Amino acid sequence: MLKDKMRATMHITVLGAGIAGLTTAWYLVRDGHAVEVVERNSGVALEASFANGAQLSYSYVAPLAGPSVLPKVPPWLLRRDAPLRFYPAFDTRQWRWLLEFVLACRRGTSELTTQRLLSLSFYSRALMHRFVSEEDIDFGYARTGKLVLYSAQADFDGARRLLDFQRSLGCEQDALDRAQCVALEPMLGDSRSLLGRRIVGGIRTVSEEVGDCYRFSRGLEEKLRAQGVVFHLGSHVTGLETRGGRITAVNTATGSLPTDLCVMTLGAQSPVLSRTLGFRLPIYPLKGYSLTLPPRPEGASLGISITDATRKVVYAPLADASKISLRVAGMADISGYSNRIDPVRVKQLFLEAERAFPAATDYAPGPDAMQPWTGLRPATPKGMPILGASPFPNLFLNCGHGALGWTLALGSARILADLIKGATPEIALAGFTLPR
Repeated sequence: MLKDKMRATMHITVLGAGIAGLTTAWYLVRDGHAVEVVERNSGVALEASFANGAQLSYSYVAPLAGPSVLPKVPPWLLRRDAPLRFYPAFDTRQWRWLLEFVLACRRGTSELTTQRLLSLSFYSRALMHRFVSEEDIDFGYARTGKLVLYSAQADFDGARRLLDFQRSLGCEQDALDRAQCVALEPMLGDSRSLLGRRIVGGIRTVSEEVGDCYRFSRGLEEKLRAQGVVFHLGSHVTGLETRGGRITAVNTATGSLPTDLCVMTLGAQSPVLSRTLGFRLPIYPLKGYSLTLPPRPEGASLGISITDATRKVVYAPLADASKISLRVAGMADISGYSNRIDPVRVKQLFLEAERAFPAATDYAPGPDAMQPWTGLRPATPKGMPILGASPFPNLFLNCGHGALGWTLALGSARILADLIKGATPEIALAGFTLPR
């Protein structure tokens, strides 16, 4: 009976208006459902989707949890400028997540997770290509390709050994020596570029893309409103009403909204709401940082997306009208739910950019002029998002994407919409569903 109802047109409430919520609403309304979106902020995409790394990194989805990361963690914890920093708290959720993360740092687990994520990311890429061919949203989208740079020979050798494995999974990659990297991106040849001087080689992936997630989200909001989607902005979800084991209404600070079905796309806040319903989502926030560097008048700009594999910093060129700004993002702080901007971490990111690409902008005004931002990435221990059913038959989940929310957004949303209408998703759900 429920399956038949789910195939029919329903009144669906999407909880959260980040990139996951907006893309979910997009496919639901295209399937003929009446959709409402509830968001605690005054606008859409103002949290983790606002100023992320901007890379649509379809071939680089390997989880943070892997056998190579554990030996690096102790030295990182002792350095103030480390890519990953841990701030211990008297929080059982933090320690349980960390234990599950350590248990996931096995080669077999990591490789299986990578294969599954690649299937979802390639599906999401195909949907993005279809979207940009059919819809008109200006979000700095470009198929720039990506160059991952290595400063240690051992790390570069390890990356080259993985090329055949990556190609077998559908990745289009090749290895370049230092001279080839500089030829591909001339800004690396600047004699002042510390990054350019220290690299020993890089891996180029021609199929990678960039785009401004916030501008995409705003454009999507406009299209959704035009199709009748109702947005409840500035409405904090305080709880979900249940009757007979089903969700019947969404309670907000401004009132109650009856509903046939809910989709939870609340990012790092998803486990907070799930606990009120009696089930656990293995999600914990990893705080990331970004800067947006304004272009130097008549100056050079990056022509390809760059990742500094050693420093764990990404650089993405974003076109807006006639100018190209540079989004710089990186770092991960395990520090709870505070979204306070740490000026030390912002300064660190600023120095990384200045040393890597000194000609990219005028650095004299300092980091405060570079739109410093921080966001809480909703991460699972294995790095797999949680998609599909919950313990409630009319509550579905689309959360836990970590740093890949922008990359996996369209694929994850289409899967949710297919499940809700009773269709078989294009991607197998093994590993993506809520752990029991």
